[in-house]
Amino acid sequence: MMSRGYPTVLLVDDEPQMLVSSSIVLKSAGIERVETIDDSTRVMSHLASHHDVGIIVLDLFMPHVSGKTLLVDITREYPHIPIIVMTAANEIDTAVECMKKGAFDYLVKPVEKNRFVQTIKRALEVYSLREEVSSLKRHLLGDRLDREEAFKTIVTCSKKMKAVFQYIEVIAPSDQPVLITGETGVGKELIARVIHDISGRQGEFVGVNVAGLDDTMFSDTMFGHKKGAYSGAETFRDGLIARAENGTLFLDEIGDLSEMSQIKLLRLVQEREYYPLGSDVPKKTNARIICATNHNIHGSMTAGKFRKDLYYRLYVHHIHIPPLRERPEDIPLLLNHFIKKASKALKKKLPFYPPELLTLLRTYHFPGNVRELQTMVFDAVARERRGTLSLEPFDEIIKKERLQAPSSLPPQPDGLEALQCIFGHFPTLKEIEKYLISQALKFSRGNQRIAASLLGISRQALNKRLKKIRHSPSGQDY
Repeated sequence: MMSRGYPTVLLVDDEPQMLVSSSIVLKSAGIERVETIDDSTRVMSHLASHHDVGIIVLDLFMPHVSGKTLLVDITREYPHIPIIVMTAANEIDTAVECMKKGAFDYLVKPVEKNRFVQTIKRALEVYSLREEVSSLKRHLLGDRLDREEAFKTIVTCSKKMKAVFQYIEVIAPSDQPVLITGETGVGKELIARVIHDISGRQGEFVGVNVAGLDDTMFSDTMFGHKKGAYSGAETFRDGLIARAENGTLFLDEIGDLSEMSQIKLLRLVQEREYYPLGSDVPKKTNARIICATNHNIHGSMTAGKFRKDLYYRLYVHHIHIPPLRERPEDIPLLLNHFIKKASKALKKKLPFYPPELLTLLRTYHFPGNVRELQTMVFDAVARERRGTLSLEPFDEIIKKERLQAPSSLPPQPDGLEALQCIFGHFPTLKEIEKYLISQALKFSRGNQRIAASLLGISRQALNKRLKKIRHSPSGQDY
């Protein structure tokens, strides 16, 4: 089932029976948008008035206007449309001539059904990708969003995120799968929902986290089961893929799928079909598949933990969401947004927050990203009593995270090079301490409380060290 979002396949042949049989083959394979023309003189006028034609299957030898003439004319006027020549002439010279004139492929009648369908599908993908590249160029050159209101659920002013939105507008109408990558908490499901909302699909958005599902549970959840498929399966049950018909199926954390589940997902993505548990009859689907992971999926593939064929099928459209630390300009917007949201949810008066809070948050690397900031804000608003948010709830979380975070010191050779570059020699402990304090104060914009937090010491301890530095000769000896 591949009708929604796909362009029309135009069959041109002077034999009506050939048109009927070819249409049936394509529609039975799920390619439902098929039109036919048995008079070659009508082809060019049809293309001028029907802008949804994406593939043309062209007979070579026809009365009135030959297929060879049409091939040249169509390639000149509509170079973006792949043309598949299908003829009874099994001649190498003719095939070579057609390919030189721009044919996408050359098939000899009678064509085996599976090869015919696969050739059409391949041509549809090429057409779709050409259209998406063209649309992406228009969006990027115009620096615009056509559906800006659709992205209002995502609070951002980041140029990186706007580039992601522009790409989403281009790929949303496609039926091809989408792979969304990004760290925990960046908003992968929000992005998937936006893709669905602007895709024009009439069906549901159905989401499921597949982490922790063994192969049987994955198959049952996704594909459903027949009555008696296993002990306890007393009735027939549809899976989530059936519920997502004409809509979108969102699979979160696909990096955790087992090998067998990956094989089944590959078949679903590639063939648009699946087997309910206990059934040997495949079912078709036209649901759009969107997958997400916070793993380094390319690394998993290289390590042999994720199938290469599935990776490349999902990678047709790839969206990477940058972490919050790479878009610090979003922190003030998100802070205000979550304070309003938390105040409303907790039925409290909107509190103020001290300017130091933004400085503190900008020094933090946010391993949990936007979701972590939301948790922080909700906790702080819940604990607020005097109309102003305290820094303490934020400080507590940040200090705890820094204590638990693994060391990120570089390997020894790089570390030595860095020290030599900064000091010109191997520094003493006092020189290192003075340097770290100065950098912490610079990074925190002079806020001693935040600088102390960065250094992992109390504010009082920082004050003592600063006094020693000020009173030592040249600020070097304590």
